[in-house]
Amino acid sequence: MSGQGFHVHGPHDHELEHAAQHASESAGHGKQGGGLTNQIAMFTAIIATVGAIFSYMGGATQANAGLYKNNAAIKKTEASNQWNYFQSKSTKQSLAEVSRDLTQNPAEKAKYQAKIERYETEKEEIRKNAEKLEAESLAWDHRSDEELHLHHRWAQATTVLQVAIAIAAIALLTRKRWLEYLMVVGGVLGVAVGALAMLHY
Repeated sequence: MSGQGFHVHGPHDHELEHAAQHASESAGHGKQGGGLTNQIAMFTAIIATVGAIFSYMGGATQANAGLYKNNAAIKKTEASNQWNYFQSKSTKQSLAEVSRDLTQNPAEKAKYQAKIERYETEKEEIRKNAEKLEAESLAWDHRSDEELHLHHRWAQATTVLQVAIAIAAIALLTRKRWLEYLMVVGGVLGVAVGALAMLHY
């Protein structure tokens, strides 16, 4: 509840409130299935908590994927700038070579040759820097892809847990034993998918 009285519901709040209300009503009226109702309500509360954690992790990995992709783009731009600089040095070197070949003055030839050698050294340094930046860009891209994969895993786990909570709500209303089993299977499956995300699979 905020200062203005505005309430924000989480993805599992309604199911959890419904389960808790149904459990209290059953206990208050002394129904035979009150114990089972309490168990389902407890299961729903635990799964909702785990689902909230998974949802947070999904959001965090999605944000990381975007951040890493942005870093990759920055490094790619820096590498492109270095290659442009390399091309500029190559052009200057070519002009110096033409000037050296056209001049008859030995002093001028020596001056142009010195420039050519300097450009060659500078180009090698620029090339190494550009290749390093490209490697960094690829590394950031790879990290972004990994985070996006994890985001999908967390999203899958959260979805399965939400389905398990919905089945739990239906099981409370219908008292069908097979729905209770299905609810537990869904919860276990959702936690298993979340475990895969934790293990980076």
